[in-house]
Amino acid sequence: MITRRPLLAAALATALAHRASAEPGIAFPAYLSQLRAQAKRAGISDRTIGTALGNLSPVQRVIELDRNQPESKLTWQQYKSRLVSPARIAKGRPLYAQHRALLARVADRYGVPPGVIMGIWALESDYGAQMGGFKVIDCLVTLAWEGRRRAYFESQLMDALRIVDHGDITPDHMIGSWAGAMGQTQFMPDSFIKYAVDFSGTGRRDLWTDMGDVFASTANYLAREGWQANIPWGRATDLPPGFNMQLAGHDKRRSVADWRLQGLIIDALPAETKVAVVLPGGPGDEAYLAFYPSYRAIRQYNPPDKYCLSVGLLGDAITA
Repeated sequence: MITRRPLLAAALATALAHRASAEPGIAFPAYLSQLRAQAKRAGISDRTIGTALGNLSPVQRVIELDRNQPESKLTWQQYKSRLVSPARIAKGRPLYAQHRALLARVADRYGVPPGVIMGIWALESDYGAQMGGFKVIDCLVTLAWEGRRRAYFESQLMDALRIVDHGDITPDHMIGSWAGAMGQTQFMPDSFIKYAVDFSGTGRRDLWTDMGDVFASTANYLAREGWQANIPWGRATDLPPGFNMQLAGHDKRRSVADWRLQGLIIDALPAETKVAVVLPGGPGDEAYLAFYPSYRAIRQYNPPDKYCLSVGLLGDAITA
């Protein structure tokens, strides 16, 4: 649904931190030979290199999409009406009922509630209906060869090859977005390596068809990024008259006790819990309380406040 990972700050940092391994403008066959040698040095097996980096050609559509990414100018109300729609909520409720027992088992193990997992699943792939139709390795090779973010995409490619080498998926079945995000909750290869789990015990980490692995890997991501079982993501709030708007922002966190002194009503949280006031539509629009560190865990998944709030709102509505 939303292509996120290649534009994260971490990706930019990686690209700046590594010198490109091939000169700009190199012919694709020569660059592919360099990638094969790089994969060999990285410990990738000859079998995987031959299967995944064999007879490839640049995917022109990927280059076009990368160079023409639309800038999002949706207001919060437009964004929310599109993504937190009654239709999406209605679609999610029977799916939640279908997977409720599995989600409960995942929650017991990782301390991450079903709602936030359902929200991410809804936004990232429309509950698995829109995982992307591109071969991930072909896309990563193309984006690395294009050169604009070569170091980042080379790193992602090496991780994708490690996933194949591990036996989790074959190159032909590693399907995802044009930017390399894959599976039902759209992990980039480095996130797959770090967070994906074999919850179902099949010997493979399958984020495409195994819902136990999908849900547990998403929960593992959030848990390892700081989600706390006793702290929800947040909720909508009414600001008191005369509220100082300069205090709003996800980076301006205060304790519950401090916010109560500012006139905010915050119940059922320990007084020392850190909270931020988030105004996704700006002053005069809706206001939300973001509870930390759980809200931060969603931001690690995808940073924009509009996305994080939509995850929480969808999850709450679907599991209500």
